[in-house]
Formats: sequence, C-alpha cells, structure tokens
Amino acid sequence: MFQPFDKTMLGAASLLALVMAPPLAAQDAAPAPVAEAPAQAPAAADAAPSAASAQTPAPMPIPASKTTTPDAGAYAFDPAHSQAVFTYDHMGFSTSRGFVNGIEGTITLDPADPAKSSVEASFPLSALQTLDAGLDKLVMGPDFFNVTGDAPLVTFKSTSVEPDGDDEARVTGDLTLNGITRPVVLEVEFNGAGLDPITQVPTIGFSIEAELKRSDFNLGGFSPAVEDEVEIDIEIEAKKQS
Repeated sequence: MFQPFDKTMLGAASLLALVMAPPLAAQDAAPAPVAEAPAQAPAAADAAPSAASAQTPAPMPIPASKTTTPDAGAYAFDPAHSQAVFTYDHMGFSTSRGFVNGIEGTITLDPADPAKSSVEASFPLSALQTLDAGLDKLVMGPDFFNVTGDAPLVTFKSTSVEPDGDDEARVTGDLTLNGITRPVVLEVEFNGAGLDPITQVPTIGFSIEAELKRSDFNLGGFSPAVEDEVEIDIEIEAKKQS
C-alpha cells in the first residue's frame, strides 16, 4: 500500500548514505603515489651521465714533431717499439710476410752535422718469425739458416750517413746475416722528436726502408720461385741516454 512521503524517512536515508560513503580525504589522497613515482625516475637518469662524464680521460696530445730538433747524444732503441717487417713474393701466388720484434741498438745523433751521426743495431736470429710455426722451422733448418745451437746475432753497423733534405737520409752500413757481412743501404725518414709523456724522456723516431737479396747471404733456397729480393720496413723508437 502506497505510503505518503515522509520527510523523516528522507532525513534518515541521507544520513545513512553519508555514513557509508568513503571519506573525501581518502579519495583525494589515493592518486598521489601514482603522480609522485614517475617524478623520481628522471632525477636518477640525470645523475648517470654526470658520473660517466667524470670518468672520461682527457685526450693526450701527440708529443712527436718533425719541427722539434732533438738533442745531440746517444739514444737507445726502445725494443717494445722497434721492429721490422719483411716481404717477399711466394711463387707468384701470394705476398708473404715475416717480422722481427725487439730490435736493440744505439743511435749517436749530431743534429748540427747529421753526416757525423751513426747507428748500431742487433737482434737474435730467434726473433725472426713468420706467421706459421712450420715455416719458422723450415727457415731455421738446413735449407736456410741451418741453426743447430744458440741462435746467432744479426747485426748492422753504419759506415756513412748522407742527409737528403730536412727529414730524410741514406744510411749505408755493414749487415752481418747468416755469418756473411754485406753492405746495405737504408732509406731513413725522421718521424719526429719530443718528450715521451709516460717516461718523461726525450724520444726520437724513424721509419726505414731497405731491400736485400737472400742469395747475397747464402739464403737463396727455392729461388726464383720464392723471390730472392726481400723488402724490409723498419720502425725505430729511441730514448735519450742520461
């Protein structure tokens, strides 16, 4: 049966709804953590590049210069940065290469009169290597060096220095190889002089080209299939002796 509208009932219902509804303060606070979380990520990202930048080393300038005149005196080879690469034609099929590491020696330099300069160099024959162990054994065997005991020394001693311009010279000297001594001409280019920033020692450098015939040193096996002429590229770095 329909009952007439009662204002008392309306008041009771409104009161009940108010009690059951979640507090307004709780509704406003709920989204706050979602808004704050992404705001913290950029701060960490911004800090990362700063730390990485602090670890980047400063660039090191190149100390060697062709325009720097080196001091006169004796310079000892730096074996770690003095080596030779030799090249020859192998039966027309390929160009083969070998190398010599740890060359030792002394340059006596006279910048005021380069013709008075001199150089001596040496390395044990065991320092000569190809890129193949089997070929190394052949080279040291009876067809070539015939090494049966301790590896002999290979030596070079200059006999004359002829300057050719400001940065180049022809250095003639006696090369002793396989027990035979022959004159060899080195085409030398001055790379530069300067203070080594690691050792703080005055340093000089040279690039050198030379050519020799294996047969001149009784090493002409398998020629001409294996080329008799051998081209040699040498890099020398030397430090001033105190």
